[in-house]
Amino acid sequence: MKLSHRQIDFFRAVMGTGHVTRAAELLHTSQPTVSRELARLEQVLGFALFERVKGRLKPTVRALALMEEVELSYVGLERIAATATALRAYAHGRLQLACLPALSHALLPDAIRRFAERQPEAAVSLTPVESPQLEAALSEQRFDLGLSERHEAPAACTLQTLLVADEVAVLPASHPLASKARLAPGDFAGQSFISFAPTDPYRQQVDALFAAAGVERGLRLETPSAVSVCALVRQGLGLGIVNPLTALELAGNGTEGGMVVRPLSVSIPFHVALIRPGWRVEHPLRGAFEAALVEAADALRQRLARAAQA
Repeated sequence: MKLSHRQIDFFRAVMGTGHVTRAAELLHTSQPTVSRELARLEQVLGFALFERVKGRLKPTVRALALMEEVELSYVGLERIAATATALRAYAHGRLQLACLPALSHALLPDAIRRFAERQPEAAVSLTPVESPQLEAALSEQRFDLGLSERHEAPAACTLQTLLVADEVAVLPASHPLASKARLAPGDFAGQSFISFAPTDPYRQQVDALFAAAGVERGLRLETPSAVSVCALVRQGLGLGIVNPLTALELAGNGTEGGMVVRPLSVSIPFHVALIRPGWRVEHPLRGAFEAALVEAADALRQRLARAAQA
């Protein structure tokens, strides 16, 4: 069976218009040409595609089934055409970024804003991925750049430290401890504490810190992300310790029902690293985006310093 693209184009046009004349207008050809190509297609297929009903072409059940397959192939072609149009409009293509979910709402939005101001035609795709799936995707060279909390580079990647800042305490604005400028481990004794999942490395660090200090907390609530810790804190359900980036973005204004951020008397470093896949062809704008990231990290570092002094 030898089908031609021309025959399929004619078939699709008739299916879409329901009329040979309109299909001919759509394809910028003549009505006899459309009829001839349809007859050839039916001959090749070995079955009828249409029935004539009051001057219109009514597709058969087989024609409808065939059209489903035709549309699938055209969707693929349309995606290719859309990609080609985007590439023609902007020769560098889309910069693919992957990061931990916490960094998709803190740090990266500012970096993307700075980048977009200098490269207004550039296309960027930001994909939040949890660890260790993030590191696996970067090892597989599926992204141009990645942001992780890890201290060691994934396989086939290089790593550069971008930002190091201490974890902070988050607590309801109405909590008695909110009057303190800095919290020590002992301040958390007997307090309702919102923890990360037991397997989270920061949860393990925090638990070890309180164990060493001999401090017992109320550990009734667990949640997987810093964002959800802050959301529970804002509801007055307890205290937490999270990364300073998320805390700064989600902190309230100190009013009733809000959340405040306080530094700790002990250091729990939060590490943000830039990961570059080693085998992936370097995107032409990767360097420009890295520069925007460094600027955003510097600006965030200054915000954290001002918040600690407030």
